[in-house]
Formats: sequence, structure tokens, C-alpha cells
Amino acid sequence: MTAITIAEQNENIFKGTLSQLLAVFAGTLVAVSDGMHYGWTAPVLPILLKPDSPIKINKYEGEWLETSVMVGAFVGLWITMYFVDRLGRKKSILLATFVAALVWVAIGLQLRVEYIFVARAFAGAAGNMAFVATPMYIAEIAEHKIRGFLSSLIYLMMLCGIILVYTVVPLTPFYVHCVIGVCLTCTQLIIFPFMPESPYYLIYKGESERAGNNLEWFRSKKVDISKELENIKDAVARQKTEKGNLKDLFTVPSNRKGFLIMTAMNFAQHFAGISVLLMNLHIILEAAGSIYLQPNSAAVLFSIMMVSSACTASICIDKYGRKTLLILSCILTAVCLLVIAVYFNLKNCGFDTIQISWIPTVCVMLYACCFKIGLGMVPIVLTAELFSTKMKAYGMTLADGCYIVASLLSILIYQRLTDSLGMEYPFYLFSIICLLTAVFTHLYIPETKGKTLEEIQMILKGKL
Repeated sequence: MTAITIAEQNENIFKGTLSQLLAVFAGTLVAVSDGMHYGWTAPVLPILLKPDSPIKINKYEGEWLETSVMVGAFVGLWITMYFVDRLGRKKSILLATFVAALVWVAIGLQLRVEYIFVARAFAGAAGNMAFVATPMYIAEIAEHKIRGFLSSLIYLMMLCGIILVYTVVPLTPFYVHCVIGVCLTCTQLIIFPFMPESPYYLIYKGESERAGNNLEWFRSKKVDISKELENIKDAVARQKTEKGNLKDLFTVPSNRKGFLIMTAMNFAQHFAGISVLLMNLHIILEAAGSIYLQPNSAAVLFSIMMVSSACTASICIDKYGRKTLLILSCILTAVCLLVIAVYFNLKNCGFDTIQISWIPTVCVMLYACCFKIGLGMVPIVLTAELFSTKMKAYGMTLADGCYIVASLLSILIYQRLTDSLGMEYPFYLFSIICLLTAVFTHLYIPETKGKTLEEIQMILKGKL
């Protein structure tokens, strides 16, 4: 029996959810900081490579500035896996936010490039912890009717960070964006400690009374929480009887299915070309010979289009479901990438493309919308839904590790294919992978809209 009724579908899903919205907003400000780090090199490297740079670097050091975040995130996987269960979701988020604040201070001081390497590595580790602990926290405090919307907000905040760094860095002194990063993270450090810990986590730790008080805070005063609290207790009690070792992520069928889905989704995101486009947008548009939009303007417009699409997805995800948005996104993204590939194919074959040089620019902007409506948003929602309480730390952390590996591989493959064969070939590859992802989604991924976390576990076990 599903947890959602026709009456619930027709009511205002935001009714009585103000406390949940407040907690999620307070807990995701660090995602804005993480988005600033993710997009940081695009506007910053051209400044640092200039003769009047505040910190002298060479091209090789610039490449390390790009990859140091990913290296730090990968190293931080094991720390994240340990802390989210030992410290709890809330304290892990606060720890990640504190580290992120120190990182912006270190970058803003502009002492030496070696310090920035280390700072960005710590930024990667902090971002990894935040993007594991925060979706966990959100999924465990949210009502099922609004869980998809709330879970998608962390990505929306990250996109706001990308826009922020793209617009602020070219127009202001170097230290300004660092001050903004410190202000954001310090605001979270001031507000978020007043938010309650996850009731799921507290019940898992045997603190039932405190869990009940926290659940009551997250729900409307008119709602009787006794039934929901008992359901959470029953779900956690059942899940605690299951094995909870790292190897069980691969040997238990339901855990293995959840991990396979998240691995596929994380690889699909990057092999749909998102990291390649975010980090090489200027180069791609210049190679296309586009005369209609300057690279800096294109980067800002690209990020604005992503945010707009992400806002639409966050509203639609609990209404139309995860699978519908994913399949639609995969197909439309594949079309955008295919058109870009065909354009470069024609250009490299000697065709005069100057009159149609607007096509890649338009397709890149359409790509931003199509990607974020599903592929760019749904995986972060699923990652907090598919693992049981006992396996969340292992499953979500290793899934995040797959995300990092996929990002590095997609960039490497793009560079190798472009250098050896031509720029059209990686886009052909990305288009094919998007279509395969649509098929995978249709055949393998369960619809989790309107389901409780316990019902989702039963679906993965084949009992619903």
C-alpha cells in the first residue's frame, strides 16, 4: 500500500512544511560555497595566468588547480564514511561548513599557490562530506510529499554558487568572492546549529524521546506524529537486523541494486558531458566559431539556464515522478549533444558553417535546460532514497566516489578523443550514452515518488 493518496496529490504539498524548508535552507548554504569551488577555475585561471596576476602560476599549476578539488574529494571519501554515522548528519554538515569557511580564508589571503592547492583539496573533501550528509539529513526529515523538492534544493544552491563565481570574479577584486564564501559559510554556522538532528539517526542511536521531539518540530502542530514515529522505529529496527558491513553493499541484492542504480546515474551525469561543458565552455564555443555570444556572457547565461531548469525540476519532481523526468531529460539531452556533434563534423569536413555558427550556442543553452530537468537533479534525490539506514553511509559515500571518478574520466576521454580524432567524437559518445541511460531508467529504476523510505526498501527487495 502506497503512502500517498489522491487527496494528498490535490492538496498544497507545501502546507505545514515551513520548519522543513527552514532546516533545509539553513543546511544547504554550504552547497553555494561548493558550487563556487566547482566553477572557480573557469573565471579565475585567466586572471591568475595574466602578467599582473595576484599569484604567479604557470599552465601546469593551473591544471592542478582544476583537479585538486577532485583529488581532495576522493581522499575525503573515507573520512565522510566514518563521520556521517559516528558524528551524525547534523554535526557532519557543520564540520564540512567549518572547513569550507577556512578554505575561503586561505584562498583570500593569496599567500602562495601551494597553499591554494591544499585549500582546494580540503574544499573537495568538505564538499564531499556535505553532499553525502546533507541529502541524508533532508531525506530523513522530509515528508514524502515534498521529499523530492527538498532533496533537489542542494543542487539548486550549488548552481547558484556557480553563477555567483562566474559573475563576481571577472568584475571585482580577487578577494571579493572569498569574502562572499566566508559570509555564506559563517551564516550557516550561526543558523544551522539551532536545527534539530534527523529523527531517523536518533532512533538508530537509541534516543527515541529526542527523536519524537525533533519529528514534532519538523511537522505541523496539527499533525499527529505518533504513527509516523512508530513507522520509523519499525523501519530502523528491521534495518538494524540486516547486515551492515561494506561488503554487504555488494552481496545483499537490494543494496547491490541501489548501488548499481546510483553508479549508473553518477556515470551518466558526467558522460552526458556536464563537467566537460562547465570546464571547457569557452574553448568549445571558440572552436565552433560562434560570433554571436562572448565566452564570459555565454558562461553566465549557461549557468542561469541551468538554475531556471533546476527550479522547474524541483517543483515537478514530486508531481510527475523521478522516472518521467529522467527519461525525458536523457532523450532531449542526447538530441542537443547529437546536433553539436554533427555541427563539428560538418565544420571539420570543410563545410562553411559561419552562417549557422549560432547552432552550437543555442544547443549548449538548450542542453543546460534539458540536462538539469532530470539528469542533473534526479540522481541527488535518488541517492538519499535508495539505501537503508544502516547502509546509507557506505552507499552514498561510495556513490559519491563514483561521481568523482566519472567526472575525471569524462574530462580525460573528452581531451583524448578531441586531440586524436576531433571535437565531434566525444559529443557523439555522450549522445549515445544519454540514450542508453534512458533505456536503463525505463527498465531498471523504480519510481520512488510518494513512497516512504521503508516502502522503497521493500520495492528494491521485490516485496512491493
